[in-house]
Amino acid sequence: MIVKSADADRFVGRFPKDLVAVLVFGPDQGLVRERAETLARSVVEDLNDPFRVAELDDAALTADSARLFDEAAAISMLGGRRVVRVRSAGNSLGKLFEMFFDDPKGDALIVVEGGDLAKGSGLRKAFEEADNAAAVQCYADSPQTLAGVVRNVLKEEGLSIAPEALDDAVTRLGSDRGVTRRELEKLSLYVQGKSRVELEDVRAVMGDETEARIEEACDAAGEGDPKRLDIALERLRADDMSAVAIVRLALMHFQKLLQAKAETARGDPIEGAMRKMRPPIHFARASSFRAQLSRWSEERLGDALDLLFETEALCKTTGIPAEAICSRALFTISAMARSAESRL
Repeated sequence: MIVKSADADRFVGRFPKDLVAVLVFGPDQGLVRERAETLARSVVEDLNDPFRVAELDDAALTADSARLFDEAAAISMLGGRRVVRVRSAGNSLGKLFEMFFDDPKGDALIVVEGGDLAKGSGLRKAFEEADNAAAVQCYADSPQTLAGVVRNVLKEEGLSIAPEALDDAVTRLGSDRGVTRRELEKLSLYVQGKSRVELEDVRAVMGDETEARIEEACDAAGEGDPKRLDIALERLRADDMSAVAIVRLALMHFQKLLQAKAETARGDPIEGAMRKMRPPIHFARASSFRAQLSRWSEERLGDALDLLFETEALCKTTGIPAEAICSRALFTISAMARSAESRL
């Protein structure tokens, strides 16, 4: 089944319950994650529930294709339908899913997140041609749809927006739905106590997307997701972002993780530790931050910070291109995260 981008939100909000799997894909990775989470939460409200949610990726299924069948057929100890999330899926999994759709196991909903898959590519074709699966397109918001997103998000916060403010906001947003929501959350906090967003509010709060993209790179490294990290770094290179600035924000990110980890070691719950962060963790990044806290030990976070401090010094004192040094450090940290997961 093919679900066009214009119909995607309607489909995700009320999809056929007889589907065994949904592929969410496209160049807007923020929108891919948002829609994938909406699908998953329609089955399991708490996506951190280890009994009802299984997480896999392209590498895991390539190494052991039987895991897809095993996880789909598994039964939750506490009852209820399960969700199997497959992240960073590539075309190499196309044949595997064709086999699965021919003889699906269990009743789990499989939610697959893919990148910008070409028409006719293996993975996309498998989902589009199956009667019991769907492929959902996620393309960047147009100015028209983006205006609706801005109005709807602000309306959820009890806010309206002046026409000129809306026009200005639309020009500053749009390449990534996750970034858009993050910026609108900051705007809502800024105008707290008011009922309408004005042009001066937008101009005071909304900068460019560079900081949000650096946060995306930090989260990808902390989660051990090299493909997502590569995309984030490529976007930062396109913006001519300073490698030293990226490293400094990465230092701040991993220092926050270490601080939160120390709080949990003293007996604070994860949510309580996260609330103590200043500036606070944006709600759109909260699930990623929780996952990273679970993955990293204090000792390994210390190792990551040592590497980043060394990297900043190398960027300033050697003739090696700073971008290469920065990228190597973040990919090393991504590998450390994956190594930490394998020991859990």
